Amino acid sequence: MRVWISGLAVLADGMAGWEPARAILRGEEPWQPTPCALPQPTTLPPNERRRTSPIVRLAMAVANQACAAAGCDPATVHNVFGSSNGDGMVVNAILQALADPAAGISPTQFHNCVHNAAAGYWTIGSHSHQPVACFGGYDWSWGFSLLQAAAEAVVEEKTVLLCVYDMTMPQPLGQKRATRGTFGVGLVLSPHPVPHAQAMLDIDYGPQSAADTPLSLPDTQTTTALRALCHDNPAARCLPLLAAMAEGGTHEICVAGDMGHVAIKVTPC
Repeated sequence: MRVWISGLAVLADGMAGWEPARAILRGEEPWQPTPCALPQPTTLPPNERRRTSPIVRLAMAVANQACAAAGCDPATVHNVFGSSNGDGMVVNAILQALADPAAGISPTQFHNCVHNAAAGYWTIGSHSHQPVACFGGYDWSWGFSLLQAAAEAVVEEKTVLLCVYDMTMPQPLGQKRATRGTFGVGLVLSPHPVPHAQAMLDIDYGPQSAADTPLSLPDTQTTTALRALCHDNPAARCLPLLAAMAEGGTHEICVAGDMGHVAIKVTPC
């Protein structure tokens, strides 16, 4: 399958956008894991905006920024949202309340705990009636969400927004599902060449097991730190692809899955 990246957005600890992230991945700037600021989703009505959780704000931020970079109307694109854990903060709070008979919890938390909450808020804010697919694939959420988005773009011949995101899992749930850091990425995939495309991707699924292509950057210290982030936050496993785009040139990347793998060839435009 062949698609073109017409818009790209990154929001993560120490990466307040694609331009700062690209400088880090090129070795031009050091990476400092400064907690990222999550903007308010101004596309939502005030009442809905107040109900959003941090992970919803993360997802909506990269989705909006990717569409803006692509110059596309968010209401017209198909959508794929992927997250390993969904809103772990809300789920953790609900489970703690269930374990304490005296505790209470806001009813708002219950509709925020479902895995498609971020996608739901996105469709409200973007006034979208387009299809939305929501994926939760444990450590392999990034690769299979990308595979789904590319397949939908090619088969349906539609522009597809891909949004993948995860945040730190609080304790005590974090003891069972350790996830650290904040990372969100948004890609707008086109089934046809576009003048402002940032890269062309040839994507294929292989049924055999294969390891992730390790992240390799000009700076050894940054490589070590961001490899740890890839391990600790499933959404950050997109970093080898982002690094290939930042470097330029043609690259081949493997993204491991629980069954099989996703193979990506990156060609600059």
